[in-house]
Amino acid sequence: MSNIYAERIEALRSLMRGRGWDAVIVWSGDPHQSEYPAERWKQVRWLTGFTGEAGDVVVTADHAGLWTDTRYFIQAVEQLESTGAVLHKTRVPEQVLIPEWLRSQLGEGAVVAVDSLCTSAAAADELRENFTVVGVPDLLSILWGDRPGIPQTPIFRIQAGESREEKMEWLRAELSERGADAILLSSLDEVAWLLNVRASDIDYNPLVISYLLIGQDFAKWFVLKEDVEDPVTEETFDALQGDGIELLPYSEVGLEIAAFEGRLWLDSATASCELRQAAGGRALEAPSPVARRKEQKNPQEIEWIRECHIRDGVAVEKFLYWLEKSVGAGKTVTEWEAAVRLGQYRAEIDDYQGDSFETISACGKGAALPHYVTPRVDSPVIEGHGLYLCDSGGQYLTGTTDITRTVPMGECTPEEIRDYTLALKAHIDLASAVFPAGTPGCRIDAAARLPLWRNLMDFGHGTGHGVGFFLGVHEGPHQIRQNLDPTPLVEGMVSSDEPGIYREGRHGVRHENLVLTVDAGTTEFGHFLRFEPLTMCHFDTSVLDLSLLDKWEIEWLNDYNRTVFENLGTLLDEEVARWLLDKTSPIVLE
Repeated sequence: MSNIYAERIEALRSLMRGRGWDAVIVWSGDPHQSEYPAERWKQVRWLTGFTGEAGDVVVTADHAGLWTDTRYFIQAVEQLESTGAVLHKTRVPEQVLIPEWLRSQLGEGAVVAVDSLCTSAAAADELRENFTVVGVPDLLSILWGDRPGIPQTPIFRIQAGESREEKMEWLRAELSERGADAILLSSLDEVAWLLNVRASDIDYNPLVISYLLIGQDFAKWFVLKEDVEDPVTEETFDALQGDGIELLPYSEVGLEIAAFEGRLWLDSATASCELRQAAGGRALEAPSPVARRKEQKNPQEIEWIRECHIRDGVAVEKFLYWLEKSVGAGKTVTEWEAAVRLGQYRAEIDDYQGDSFETISACGKGAALPHYVTPRVDSPVIEGHGLYLCDSGGQYLTGTTDITRTVPMGECTPEEIRDYTLALKAHIDLASAVFPAGTPGCRIDAAARLPLWRNLMDFGHGTGHGVGFFLGVHEGPHQIRQNLDPTPLVEGMVSSDEPGIYREGRHGVRHENLVLTVDAGTTEFGHFLRFEPLTMCHFDTSVLDLSLLDKWEIEWLNDYNRTVFENLGTLLDEEVARWLLDKTSPIVLE
């Protein structure tokens, strides 16, 4: 039986033979190096059927491979079956990354073709060290006949505690300090942050597909696509043009860059090799300063984010109450029905703009997949025993949320109880960390892993990622993971704290809060920082093995649950509030 993805891979090979290419690399990103691309740029999915968020494909004359990390190993094996493509594992000690693999298979000087719009300048440079790189804009369009167009959704303005005029004044000072005449912002969240605009061009991400070119006396926004009349967008455009921002067609950014005669600041990690080539020798390549600036939330944003998490917590508590009562009463509830119900509770919140990612609603073996995709059809029924995991989040005008709760649905096995407790212990230990200002996340990652390492356990994903202000649920450059990244944690950053334990074919546990980096005090030894929990939703204590927790960890848990009830109790219906009061009752220490 033929497989459509195997046929597409063979069609690509035929194109390669005709063009004299030894290999083609298809990246998972878009022209802006977005983590989540719009439908037009889901090229890996179109070619192979793999739906994970991170995965790059290499096709040669006799091999097709998908490179992805530990989050997607099981999913990749299942989805690549019968396609002729095989899994190459990354983020493991024995990893062989794409450039090294190509060198071993094809030798130096091989001709490697890439989509020059979706290949970053940095990635192209790495490939050129050993190969002849051929850049073809929209390479797969030759084969992808019904490829979607560039999305265009209503663009609206937001309040962010700092005006775009103030942000642009800051950025122009950065240009002067760096000796650049202009800067091109390619990253979509940086453009949205600087202009205080949002849209829905990418699912779950309130972003506008566009580029922004800013100099000392001009600003050009490459945003115009099709001529679609929309009153919200027109109002936004009028306001920005009134501030002196010129609106230009999205497709003309390359022409503008080629015609620009000054020194142009490009971030080679987010700017495509196509645009870097257009800039010629005038490019000043350095990380964009906007990435670091937007990570540090201003006081107004922080106030709104705290309030946003209280409202989001009300929705999640309503959901957990409904789920426990429904399953406990013997009602049939599928994973998909649970995900839909949670979305309905969030939709009751006034400034809700949609989910911040696709809800992971999983029990049993599904929960053992960190990035499980909950099936809409033939969705598993949530049984009245074992553990249920729900990882979800909302986009609001006042913030972005991301929360994971694993809860018992009835009797749990000793293994489930132990894993549940140790994962929560890991969460608490990181949430309680105090560290010197300037410490990068990689140096405190071990705080969450030590309780697991002591039991010869670990998890294959990062412990924490940054979160934007009504922007991407994943925001860099800071992170809390084992990668040796020097980006320091600073006050005002929002991060996740989400250790987990996953047992293939059996169950998975993850406990996640968002936390705010705040001042912990200054002593003769220096300035210290700590984390303040932002997420407001109880941790279930009914299945804990208290022998695995230290006294101070139990005290932290009691304090946190008490804070949850103090913030949410009066906002819930009486029946749900009584239920939450019971759920947050303190663990009594003997």
